[in-house]
Amino acid sequence: MAATTSARLPVTVVTGFLGAGKSTLLRRLLLDSGLRLAVLVNEFGEVGIDGDLIRSCGFCPEEELDGRVVELANGCLCCTVQDEFLPTMQMLLQRADQLDGIVVETSGLALPLPLVQAFGWPEIRTRTRVSGVVTVVDGEALAAGSVVGDRSALEAQRQADPSLDHLSDIEDLFRDQLDAADLVLLSRADRLSADQLQALTAQLQHQARPGVAVLPMQRGAVPAALLFGLERSEGVPPSPDDHHHHDHHDHHDHQDDGHQHHDHSHVAMRSAVVQLQGMIERDHLQAVLLEQIQTQGLLRLKGRAWLAGKPHPLQIQAVGPRLDCWFEAAAPASQRREQPGLELVALGLQVDGDALQQALTSVLTDRSTSSLAGPPG
Repeated sequence: MAATTSARLPVTVVTGFLGAGKSTLLRRLLLDSGLRLAVLVNEFGEVGIDGDLIRSCGFCPEEELDGRVVELANGCLCCTVQDEFLPTMQMLLQRADQLDGIVVETSGLALPLPLVQAFGWPEIRTRTRVSGVVTVVDGEALAAGSVVGDRSALEAQRQADPSLDHLSDIEDLFRDQLDAADLVLLSRADRLSADQLQALTAQLQHQARPGVAVLPMQRGAVPAALLFGLERSEGVPPSPDDHHHHDHHDHHDHQDDGHQHHDHSHVAMRSAVVQLQGMIERDHLQAVLLEQIQTQGLLRLKGRAWLAGKPHPLQIQAVGPRLDCWFEAAAPASQRREQPGLELVALGLQVDGDALQQALTSVLTDRSTSSLAGPPG
């Protein structure tokens, strides 16, 4: 049985220029997350290379590879949505009951927004949800003053598809990647000094939308919960203890290409779980959640709310400023509850659980009981 509590299959879109670290991130996600993921790859000039790298990493049995790794070789994904993307998604959705999620790895030359909008098409919108758009930025290149590590390779990639007729300026493409991002990952963080990392983080946060976090990444090591927000069970949201130790690899004593790995590139996640009972008004709840994302810099929210008069709980998912709330056509028996209320888990670098609980308690129109599970952030 799939690990999701939702009938809508979560999709994470990963974008970034050639060499930014997308494939490294994806390989780590496939190998370490324990999730059954399908991968859709669209990389100009690299079709076959990225696919082979993913296929060879051993994330699934060989007999499943053809149904788990799909490469789109016929042009820019954002320009061939109807001809290429939709048939591919329909094919993957035929195996939805065997998957926990889908990752779309798209070239930085492909505009992310049209791809995200394609998930609103009637054929797939009731069966998928965009879990988040993740933009991978080459931190080492950016520290040297360039948004891409190898401009000549990027230009060769561009020339590999003569049908590309949208944004031609690399800096414009980079701004488009940041505009679409719900989370920005700064790769090769172990090759940056603490001062460089701080300066680049501030620069990218200024360029991205309000509420979008910028996190350091080395060798693709990022908590899977940030990218998908999935757990391996259908019970209540995970306890804070589930998220204290996200990187199970010791980087302190390793060296890579002569570069020492620094502690400042480790992502130390904090979490808090809030459980409330009482009447909840949906619009007020969503407004408070967005406000908490902004003020606390929350990276991800996951939960559900039971509203009066509704047979099924309101599903809640957020990554950065992307907040998605919806009712399933049918919910598992484990999610059924007689009394209205809320269960929510929040992840972030610094989570003030008391402030989150207080803000959410203000949403209750008929305050009953509330509790904060675990340490307050």
